[in-house]
Amino acid sequence: MRIVIAGGHGKIALRLARQLADRGDEPVALIRNPDHATDVTEAGAEPVVIDLESATVTELAEKIMNADAVVFAAGAGPGSGPARKETVDHKAAVLTADAASLAGVRRLVQVSAIGVDEPVPEGTDEVWAAYVEAKRAADADLRERGLELDWTILRPGRLTDAPGTGRVALGAEVERDSVTRDDVASVIVALLDEPGTVGGVLNLVNGETPVFEAVRAAAS
Repeated sequence: MRIVIAGGHGKIALRLARQLADRGDEPVALIRNPDHATDVTEAGAEPVVIDLESATVTELAEKIMNADAVVFAAGAGPGSGPARKETVDHKAAVLTADAASLAGVRRLVQVSAIGVDEPVPEGTDEVWAAYVEAKRAADADLRERGLELDWTILRPGRLTDAPGTGRVALGAEVERDSVTRDDVASVIVALLDEPGTVGGVLNLVNGETPVFEAVRAAAS
């Protein structure tokens, strides 16, 4: 499969590209900075330079055309302020969904964050609050699209760089905990293979169930 990854130089995205390439897929990494091309190439992905904060839907659709699926794994990242949480975590997600629809690429997996539907407590840091609001708005946009796209929203817990365990807890009701970025990437790969997860909003943390079994259970 040809899989386009928005936010292709991110920590989850690079792991995802390696896993896809290792099994014979064709990952395509959308990157803003051309200096990141070497990193994504080494991960097994084809680098495509485009700025999701300034691109038009038509320009992005041209990059997505002929893909089998799109993964939105972009984020403004640490050190960014509230404005970029809105332009990347929300607006770029909406743009990606619009472009996938325009390009006729139905399958879309969107990486969100656990608990974003819950109210932000009073006194929360403004940057974190902006991040939660941006992810919530991006997820709401997908949910409102109905049958326009075959979407799945994946909501990982606190991300770590520990080695993957291959075992997770995945579902609508999962207690907050941490999850390795390796395991997030593995779950995304499995979701791309499982049409039964279309329309699902799935929380993800490390647990006791092998990834394949967890995704299969979520589909049923």
